[in-house]
Amino acid sequence: MDRRDLLKASAAGAVVLAARGRVGGGQSAPATVPDKAAAQRKLGEHKIAKMSTRQIGDRYGRTTGPNARGSKCWRGANCLVRTVVTDRGASGWAMSHWKPDVLRRFLGARVGDLFDVTDGTAEDAMQLDKILHDLAGNILGVPAYRLMGAAGPTEVPAYSGAIYFDDLVPFDKPRGIAGVLAACRTDYEAGYRAFKLKMGRSYRWMKGPAGLKRDIEVTRAVRETFPDCQVLVDANDGWTVEQAVEYVRAVADCGLYLIEEPFEESRDDLRRLKAAMAKHGCKAMIADGERRHRQAKPLTRFGGYVREFTDRLFALAAEKLVDVLVLDLGIVGYTRWRRIMPELAKAGVQAAPHTWCWTPRTYYTAQLAAGVGNVCIVEGIPGGARQVDYSAYRFRNGKLVVPDAPGFGLKLK
Repeated sequence: MDRRDLLKASAAGAVVLAARGRVGGGQSAPATVPDKAAAQRKLGEHKIAKMSTRQIGDRYGRTTGPNARGSKCWRGANCLVRTVVTDRGASGWAMSHWKPDVLRRFLGARVGDLFDVTDGTAEDAMQLDKILHDLAGNILGVPAYRLMGAAGPTEVPAYSGAIYFDDLVPFDKPRGIAGVLAACRTDYEAGYRAFKLKMGRSYRWMKGPAGLKRDIEVTRAVRETFPDCQVLVDANDGWTVEQAVEYVRAVADCGLYLIEEPFEESRDDLRRLKAAMAKHGCKAMIADGERRHRQAKPLTRFGGYVREFTDRLFALAAEKLVDVLVLDLGIVGYTRWRRIMPELAKAGVQAAPHTWCWTPRTYYTAQLAAGVGNVCIVEGIPGGARQVDYSAYRFRNGKLVVPDAPGFGLKLK
């Protein structure tokens, strides 16, 4: 199916997803918004009265190493969040990078004019996109995922995205593979049962065969140490196709779940990799789409991704060369993710939106997964901001349980 067919099918796909109303295991999902007309009227009773801004500081449980292309270690990052309060006292908040003067134009606007319980945020109000999902949920007393149709599971598979080149740090006294295993152990104890291991050490850190050899050794060590966990790998486009093929041959018995961005997406190279995977019995899915070279101006249906880029991804997906799209949650935009998900499902390609490096994005993505479905796994970021209460969420058997708390279920302290 080509992209034109997908566009024609998107509206029908959205109806199918909404009508399905199922969670994992065939159980019925909790009720969504029972009377959408009444809900929309209720949103229209609220006007945006004031906004406030504050900074939160995410801190991971440890300092991570670099990745294939990065040069620094990670311990967390600050971000701005904005709270919107209505004239009736309802509030909602979310991450927001927009300058205050851009947002002031929404003061006095009716929430019902900015947000539709079926379609999400209006195109000219995208600057408030995530905030409006939280605000609308709080006004109506329902979680964000119910606003989106409750078509996905409320227990969402999640992996730790914080397993970097911990074998190479500290740079003056590297810990070796034991450093990677220690990081996995910490995240295992936090509830994760899936780890995404950074690969591509040969790109800049360990020249020649030594880097690929270490990639293989790390993978095998994690598989052997954590036999009950899923293993994902991400090379950040740091391998050559020859290295990717050799890697697959060497770890084919490790039961990899997913291989993300092995190299710059290329039809011929992906065909070679898929052929090698088939030959050696590697059943991992191929994920791609996070890294972009150009920013779309004006924004496209895929947000900040240019059309040529997304067209190429759809073409690769149509040939079964890419199985999962990892377009960034923020670059696409929350409501846009809702709109394009039926296209991905129709094309037979799943989603796992990129979320690194701010912890709230994990929970936004979990709500999206429970709301519209077709998200195979969520990127977790161990740690958190002391200014945020995450207690509504918990792990169960390695899955993140999406709560029935209103909005996103996150509270500012």
